Amino acid sequence: MMVLDKQSTVLEVAVFGKDLQGLDSSVFKGRSVKDFLSFDSQQKFSSMWDSVVKAQAPTWRHVNFSPSAGQDLPLQVSLVSQEKDQTVWLFGRDLSSLSQMQHRLVEAHQSMERDFLRLRHMEARYRLLFESVADPMLVADVAQRRVMEANSAAQLLFKDVNRKLPGTDVLQLFDPSKREALDNLLREAQNSGRMETGRMRLLKSDHDCNLHASVFVQEGGPQFLLRLQALSSQQTSLSNASVIDWFHHALDQAPVGFVVADRLGTVLASNPEFCSMVGVASHTMLANKSLEEWLARGGVDLGVLLTNLRQSRTLRSFATDLRSIVGVLIPVDITAVTLNGVDPTYGFFFHEVSGARSRDTMPATSGGMADSVAQLSQLVGRMPMKEIVGETSTMIERMCIQAAIELTQNNRASAAEMLGLSRQSLYVKLHRYGMVAEGEPE
Repeated sequence: MMVLDKQSTVLEVAVFGKDLQGLDSSVFKGRSVKDFLSFDSQQKFSSMWDSVVKAQAPTWRHVNFSPSAGQDLPLQVSLVSQEKDQTVWLFGRDLSSLSQMQHRLVEAHQSMERDFLRLRHMEARYRLLFESVADPMLVADVAQRRVMEANSAAQLLFKDVNRKLPGTDVLQLFDPSKREALDNLLREAQNSGRMETGRMRLLKSDHDCNLHASVFVQEGGPQFLLRLQALSSQQTSLSNASVIDWFHHALDQAPVGFVVADRLGTVLASNPEFCSMVGVASHTMLANKSLEEWLARGGVDLGVLLTNLRQSRTLRSFATDLRSIVGVLIPVDITAVTLNGVDPTYGFFFHEVSGARSRDTMPATSGGMADSVAQLSQLVGRMPMKEIVGETSTMIERMCIQAAIELTQNNRASAAEMLGLSRQSLYVKLHRYGMVAEGEPE
């Protein structure tokens, strides 16, 4: 408790309670109480003081004191005017315990955010590793014996059996004569907790393969990890050779341009479609030349492409123009990937943009902006940045409202609560963006 005069000078100080016994009350006497307020509390205290002067009802406010350097004292403060001796009494309740609890709550929330981010990164690494394994891999539920996940190699292997592997019974993927042996193999893996291997035959196949089965536990319960491995390495090598021939033929006949370049952007190989796009007769006219000679913005485009590939190894939907040998500009979307090898090389795919997506007829909103983030990124380099940024908030607001409507199955009240809006504000925005049909009741 403090006794203040009309100039807010401290006349007397009294401390009650164990938590504030360590507070040196002598530093307050003879000085204005405003000298001890933290910067964020000065405005609140001034408002309280004005209320006391105007003889208004006293209120409690959270005010932070700083009696000395490095010391913060949070108090719940109320001011009461005493007309008899023309003084003001200041009552303060210690909020240190509440402040510490709030601090721990913030730290716990930040720790949860960091853990969630780590889980996201772990899941991304798992996905990348799962898809990059050359052997067919399946994840199946132990109780239901149904496929939950399948990598690209497994999807390619079983595509003639069932194009959508998730949800399929594992036993239905193998030859009927081997299903009993497969069931026994899965039971042994579940009971032993170790990897079990057996010889199986796929449905409609003439060759056997090794099936490695192991059990691991996830959030949804125990699951099988199944890996299939061919018995004959010779058959595998022949199959890989056939796949390589198919890829060579596909790239030669592809309706999109394809270029292989080194880490400096020098062209090493190209397919006939790219030669046709830039107007040259054969690859020999492109070999050992820099790719920037055929890009509209030259070194700027090439620098952006190479920088993104070095950082993330892949690049999608980079919009630019391709300059032919006679100077004609062709709007293209570039997708690129880092290729494995001793020296870093990059593969570039050039897809010619149709007229509906060209510079003059790019899909746009009423303000001339794209309706999606993908289309927005395609406008970079084709419109001034000021125009792109000008309506970004409108685009994001519309996308958020549309997502909330879809998530709530068109329940306007729930969508408004999800977005933190009132129902009236939501209806106004729905009408503004034309997301309400005419005559639809509110």
